[in-house]
Amino acid sequence: MQEISAATTEKHFSSLTDPRIHYKVRHKLTDIIVITICAVLSGADGRTEAAEYGKAEYEWLKNFSELPSGIPSHDTFGNVFAVLSVSESEHCFLSRIRSVSEAATGQIAIDGKTLCNSYDRSSEKAAIHMVSAWASENRVVSGRVGTDENSDEIRAIPELLKVSEIRDCIVTTDAMGTQKEIASQITDKGGDYVLALKGNQKSLYEDVKLFSEDASERNFEEISYDSDKTMEKDHGRTETREYRITSDIDRLFGKEKWKNIKSIGMVKSERDMEGKVSRETRYYITSLESDAEQFGRAVRGHRGIENSVRWVSDVTFREDQCRIRKGHAAENPAVIRHIALNLLRQEQSLKKGIAVRRHRAGWDNDYLLKVLKAG
Repeated sequence: MQEISAATTEKHFSSLTDPRIHYKVRHKLTDIIVITICAVLSGADGRTEAAEYGKAEYEWLKNFSELPSGIPSHDTFGNVFAVLSVSESEHCFLSRIRSVSEAATGQIAIDGKTLCNSYDRSSEKAAIHMVSAWASENRVVSGRVGTDENSDEIRAIPELLKVSEIRDCIVTTDAMGTQKEIASQITDKGGDYVLALKGNQKSLYEDVKLFSEDASERNFEEISYDSDKTMEKDHGRTETREYRITSDIDRLFGKEKWKNIKSIGMVKSERDMEGKVSRETRYYITSLESDAEQFGRAVRGHRGIENSVRWVSDVTFREDQCRIRKGHAAENPAVIRHIALNLLRQEQSLKKGIAVRRHRAGWDNDYLLKVLKAG
């Protein structure tokens, strides 16, 4: 048990600066963090539930936490997380990530998410926006950066890339991340990119669209390309996707402004939902060679961050229901939720979904120990 304590507190969280240095402290910072992690793993979704969890599991927690003044009150949990440095907690998160998984391989999907209820109308504080990196093959959140009210996703992605290991990985982003500086940064760090195109890069988008439409009309005559096709059926829905990619882009205007660009890709999707058919065409630029199967995997893999991170955070961890707005009391618990999500994914003995694993951790301390030992 003491080994778990060392792994989760002293090693990964001891670098945190206790913001209460000018006050009489009754509860150790690392104890507060350990209780919170265990509580979240066990199904707690807020500071009141974390405090109640601590009271219910006091004797068990005493096995590896000092708890010199018992279990902190729910106000203490809230007050501490409100003033705790977000940048330091994110640094500890990265330390924790690198301890529970091998270096990221394959694909890293980057996407942003707004904590919907974090907007504070009374102080006009903007809603909190987080940008996360999802290592598709490792199935862990490999990095995260929270943006403040004066920032945005375009500024956050370079900060996230700075602290992410992306060498030999394919980095995917939605259209917001399609920026020349981001493409250069990914290339300089030894990664490849697949970047979605929309109206925020209007000239490039129109050029790629026109190029692709013209090539399609001529059935790609005199243009070398590769293609692939997939079909998915699920619960009355059939979705067919056709992928085409070409490295024959000498005539693409402005390509010299995008570092290491080698190909452009097009995805035509057709969705049949019980007889109602919808169609969509999306365009991409990439540093990958013309390989439609690889391109298609990258495009489909980007959906993993929506299904495995955003959806789980909203539905299983009820993240969008969080109405905490004081100081950093929304950002820091979001870090804890990502730690919990990664630990639950790393523990593989229970072949069930994340929601079931959380329930099991709350019902069975032996299983909770397995989850903690996964990190």
